[in-house]
Amino acid sequence: MILKCVRCGTSGLTRREEGWACAPCGAQYPITGGVARFVASEHYTGSFGYQWNTFARAQLDSANGTHRSRDMFVAKTGMPLEALRGKTVLDAGCGMGRFAEVCATAGADVHAIDLSTAVEAAARNLSHHPNISFYQADILNLPFADGVFDVIYSIGVLHHTPDTKKAFLSLVRLLKPGGRIAIWVYSTRLKLMFGGEVLRTVTPRLPKPLLLRACRVAVPLYHLHRLPVVGAATTLLLPTSLDPNPEWRWLDTFDWYSPRFQWKHTYEEVEGWFAEAGLVEVGRESFPVSVHGVRPAAATPAT
Repeated sequence: MILKCVRCGTSGLTRREEGWACAPCGAQYPITGGVARFVASEHYTGSFGYQWNTFARAQLDSANGTHRSRDMFVAKTGMPLEALRGKTVLDAGCGMGRFAEVCATAGADVHAIDLSTAVEAAARNLSHHPNISFYQADILNLPFADGVFDVIYSIGVLHHTPDTKKAFLSLVRLLKPGGRIAIWVYSTRLKLMFGGEVLRTVTPRLPKPLLLRACRVAVPLYHLHRLPVVGAATTLLLPTSLDPNPEWRWLDTFDWYSPRFQWKHTYEEVEGWFAEAGLVEVGRESFPVSVHGVRPAAATPAT
């Protein structure tokens, strides 16, 4: 059985009409809106619930007619899509489901989790895929038994938890022997954007609707940022997304300024976590900081 109780750790929850139940401790986990709920609130991730329910379909390949999410998945995980067919896959921080859609379309059995209510947007977007299941759950206390996933990926999520390393290590136990995990976290190079670091001392505490309206400045500011000489100065002082798509610029800028936690890491640091977890075949992808590894058949993963 893939599920376990997050309260007492018992594997093998009982499926009932209203949700999942744990017989030994009596815990109840309702299913509402197509999402199994293993937490009572969003905790520190409210900005992402707001963000992805606002921009619910902007980055979904099937909605925007591009392959940007598909291409980004491959670039940041190093996993060819054809290798996912028939695999049991965990999307650790699914947001509105952009990468879950990619994996489901490739033929994987996808289990998509998010601590925020962004998972509700994912369920609305992708409920027509019979091979995706949705859970609102905490990466640091996931409702899955050990060794159940062939593939785990987390793209742009772990650095938004209270402790990136701890969040990563919590995922490793879920891998099957021979299973592969791939993560992408923010690079320390992002600290070069001085103005953004200063503004972030304030912006996560602003009301989300107010911050969202303010971040719309990224749409016209893009043209100023791209000017020679002047653009270098404005980008340093007021960094905003330079995505050519106006909606993505607005979204990505809000994504930068709104989260409570936003840690940054180096390749060497992240590779050290993989070594500590006992993973092998550790490798880098070209998009900083993207690292993947494999759980060896005889290994006991870090806890």
